[in-house]
Amino acid sequence: MQGSNGKATLIGLIAVLLWSSIVGLVRGVSESLGATGGAAMIYTVASVLLLLTVGLPRVREIPRRYLFWGSLLFVSYESCLVLAIGHAHSSRQAIEVGMVNYLWPAFTILSATVFNKQSANLLIVPGFALAMLGVCWILGGEQGPDLSGMIANIQDNPHSYGLAFAGAMIWAAYCTVTTRIAGGKNGVTLFFMLTALALWARYLAAGGDTLDLSFPALVDLALAAAAMGFGYAAWNVGILHGNVTLLAGASYFTPVCSAALAAMLLRTPLSLSFWQGASMVCAGSILCWLATRGQAPRGARRRQA
Repeated sequence: MQGSNGKATLIGLIAVLLWSSIVGLVRGVSESLGATGGAAMIYTVASVLLLLTVGLPRVREIPRRYLFWGSLLFVSYESCLVLAIGHAHSSRQAIEVGMVNYLWPAFTILSATVFNKQSANLLIVPGFALAMLGVCWILGGEQGPDLSGMIANIQDNPHSYGLAFAGAMIWAAYCTVTTRIAGGKNGVTLFFMLTALALWARYLAAGGDTLDLSFPALVDLALAAAAMGFGYAAWNVGILHGNVTLLAGASYFTPVCSAALAAMLLRTPLSLSFWQGASMVCAGSILCWLATRGQAPRGARRRQA
C-alpha cells in the first residue's frame, strides 16, 4: 500500500479496531449509567463527534426510501445491540451477547444471495452452518457444544440474547436494503441522532433515573462514543479511498478482536471453548464471504448472456 490509498486503508483498519472495543466499552458505560441512559448518552456524544467529522447530510438529497428504511433499520439495530449488552447479567454474558451479534456477516451474505441476486457457490452452506455452530459452542458454556447448557444460558436472560440475535438479522437487512436504495448517500450522522432520540425517549418513558456522572463514568462514555462515532467516520474513509478487499477481509476477524478487547477491558477470563466458538464464527463468516468472491449478480449474468 502506498500514498493516499495506503493511508485510507490504514484508517479503515483503525475502524475495525475501534468497533472491536465497543462491547467492552458499552458494557462499562452501562454499569455506571444504566443500560438505557448510558446508551442514550453514548449516541448523543457520538452524534456530536460525527457532526464535527462527517457532517450532517442534506436531507433533501437523500432518497426517501433510504431515509425511511435506512433510519428505521439503523435505529432498530443500534438499539438492539447496546440494550442487549447493557441488560446482560454479567460481563461474561455481555461478551457472549456480542458474539451472537456477530452472526450479522453470515446473515448479510445470505440475504444478499436471496434478495440482491448475488451469486454464491456451495461454500455458503458450510460457512453459515459453521458460524451458527460457533455461537452454539459459545453459549454451551465451559463444556462447548452442550445443548442443555446452551438452553439454560439463554433462559437465564432471553431478553439480551433475543435482542442480539434480532440485531444481527436487522443489520443484515440494513446492509442488503441500503445497497440498493441509498443512491451513494451516507446518512449515518442523521441515523445516529435519531438513535439517540429513540433511546432518550425510552429512558424517559421508563422513569428516567438519575445519571451518576462520575469521572470514571465520563471517561468510559467518552471512549465508547469515540469508538462508535470515529469508527463509522474512519470506515467511511477506508471504504471510499482505501483497499476495500483488504478491509472486508479484516472486518471478518472482528469477533475474535472484540472478545479479546472486551475480556481485557472487563477483566473477564474466557475459556478455551469460548475461543473455539469465536474462531468458528470468524471462519464461518469468511467462508460465506469467499462463496461470493468472483461471483457476478445473477441479473448481470443473464444480461451478459
